[in-house]
Amino acid sequence: MRFLTLAVGILLPAIAQSANIVLSNDDGWAEINIRAVYDKLTRAGNSVVLSAPADNKSGTGSSDAPALPLTKPCEFNSCPTGSPAEGSDASNPRLNYVNSYPVTSMRYGIQTLSPKFFGGPPDLAVAGFNVGANLGTTTLISGTVGAATSAAKQGIPALAFSGSTGSQIPYTTLPPIPSYVTTYTALSTNITQRLLASGKPYLPSNIWLNINYPASTSSSCSQPSEFMFVLSRINAATEGLTPADVRTCGGKTRLPTESAVVGTKGGCFASVSVGEAGTKGDTTAANQAVVLGKLGGLLECLPS
Repeated sequence: MRFLTLAVGILLPAIAQSANIVLSNDDGWAEINIRAVYDKLTRAGNSVVLSAPADNKSGTGSSDAPALPLTKPCEFNSCPTGSPAEGSDASNPRLNYVNSYPVTSMRYGIQTLSPKFFGGPPDLAVAGFNVGANLGTTTLISGTVGAATSAAKQGIPALAFSGSTGSQIPYTTLPPIPSYVTTYTALSTNITQRLLASGKPYLPSNIWLNINYPASTSSSCSQPSEFMFVLSRINAATEGLTPADVRTCGGKTRLPTESAVVGTKGGCFASVSVGEAGTKGDTTAANQAVVLGKLGGLLECLPS
């Protein structure tokens, strides 16, 4: 079921280069998913700074507002009432909250924290993984997508990760940790490292990737090795109006929608859509081809 790679395919280096990464989300800085991704990306050799909302800001899209001092505790009581508008964990200054929206948090990470820790802009922005999928038109209201597209508009290649399974729980949750956390974290790190291994520029200008995972339980799609990534579209094409997609999978020039990919039975199929930051919608076949060239060895075709 492998994709037929294009002539523009790129041979991946054996070892991914370490990168400076700003990490955000819309579920809040103290939610378990973002802390797991922070730890995994750091252990993979990257230099990571977390900059995320002080509280859950799911569904806030591209809302943006100045951060203000806290009039109530951060989520899960992770910082007290009266804390400053921006702050960090007492034991790790790379873990930062911003008392505002995901877009505001991502910008603070790129414009304020990145120069402090990296000496300049980050190489990559990562958002998520989100509690719940962000498929199709949901991208328009997703704070996770809002954070990623904000980064892309600032010239930083960006990835948005979302998982169908999960609920909001604190990073201080005692073991056993839900299995989906470990699975989605490993998958997110894998595709991030594959993109980094492809070399700069990681993505075309103003482009972001929307990656969604199907349901994962202790008995179904529980291991990262069970998952297959499929290149997809964010929105359904309109026959006769929507331009052709990149040519893949036996010569087809129409990619499946991400909703169709994640909803496919009989396997653990994760969608990888290539989007325009300005519209949060699909991009051109040429930009899809760049991503196919970079991730082609990781991508599969849906069963016919």
